[in-house]
Amino acid sequence: MKNNPIKEAIVLAGGFGTRLSQVVRDVPKPLAPVYTRPFLTFLLDKLSDAGITRVILSVGYLWQQIQTYFGDSYREMEIRYSVEDTPLGTGGAVRKAMEQVKGAAVWVLNGDTFFDVDLQALTALAARHPESPLVFALRCVQDVSRYGEVRLGPDGRVLSFAEKAGGARPGAINGGMYLIRTEWMRGLSLPEKFSFENDVLAVAWRETPVYAQAFDPFFIDIGVPEDYNKARWQLPLYTSEYLFLDRDGVINRKIDGGYVTRPGEFEFLPGVLDSMAYLAGRFKRIFIVSNQQGIGKGLFTFGDLESVHEAMLSAIRLCGGRIDHIYVCPDLATVGSHNRKPAPGMAFQAKTDYPEVDFTRSLMVGDALSDVEFAHNAGIFPVYLDGKVHSESQVMMYNPLCCKNLADFVSVLKSLEIR
Repeated sequence: MKNNPIKEAIVLAGGFGTRLSQVVRDVPKPLAPVYTRPFLTFLLDKLSDAGITRVILSVGYLWQQIQTYFGDSYREMEIRYSVEDTPLGTGGAVRKAMEQVKGAAVWVLNGDTFFDVDLQALTALAARHPESPLVFALRCVQDVSRYGEVRLGPDGRVLSFAEKAGGARPGAINGGMYLIRTEWMRGLSLPEKFSFENDVLAVAWRETPVYAQAFDPFFIDIGVPEDYNKARWQLPLYTSEYLFLDRDGVINRKIDGGYVTRPGEFEFLPGVLDSMAYLAGRFKRIFIVSNQQGIGKGLFTFGDLESVHEAMLSAIRLCGGRIDHIYVCPDLATVGSHNRKPAPGMAFQAKTDYPEVDFTRSLMVGDALSDVEFAHNAGIFPVYLDGKVHSESQVMMYNPLCCKNLADFVSVLKSLEIR
């Protein structure tokens, strides 16, 4: 979506995060860790992918930590800071940050929510209604009575805002992502401290044409511990583009105390072939990374292993799946190899062969502690299939997502899809 004409964004990242403080201490809420990196990086990745080139971070509480982490750039985007010495409310924060906006319009979003809105669609809506000072995204929910409903006319004009529904039913609510015309916001006659939602948005639709569009994609708010804990695994899964898989115990049944040395000994685990067909459409690249020290022990050869893999790949292709590359380490466990898992060498081989691979957008699925450690060592999010190989405490110290098998993992991925 690099052709988005609106190139600037304001991210409201100055909240205290009071409710989240019981699980995330001594850091501002936007820096709450999601696996190995701050929550805010996921928002900035989305903005970068959409073609945004300049971001103003509206900051307050412990803002120096945010500045230390990001500095003045992130993924080729310029980063600026609008610092609140005292809390100004969401409206005051937006208006203060507007002082640094250069363009005629700017995106505004909350720094504690991830809402995967199609920015291009909102841009098109704004272009169809140049008389409107703002357009914004609505979020489809199953129960509007908890939030208050926003109702639209057939052209997307807001007809009513934040009215409590008469009962539990589906509808659309404010999603907290806005495209605002700069001069209009700068010209509002309001005190220094005010709420954008209550003092601007809930009033503006009565006085001027305001438009919105409803979306039903992935949404997560880290404002409360329960949702933050969900975000810690949902966000890495939802944003992932590259997949690393162990072989034995993930794709095929393990041979206790032995090795798969020929095609006749290779047995797909239940549900794997159907899963591979889904994964082929879900990920840009899929790799197998497998320790095969049986070669190092002289129990079988690379030629034997190639025959096994040719048969495996043929069956996967017939079911609509694919594997882009298989990486194998034949080194013995006693050698201290840079490539044998848990060392991350095979991940870096994949990065060399496929430079587009981004470990921060990758998953590693395995059934052993060494797989989870391999993922951690490469900066890849780990998914642990319960192979009963290591104690739970050893595995859980790395905070993986735990699934029963590959089919269960696929079910989790599907649950996060845009409906």
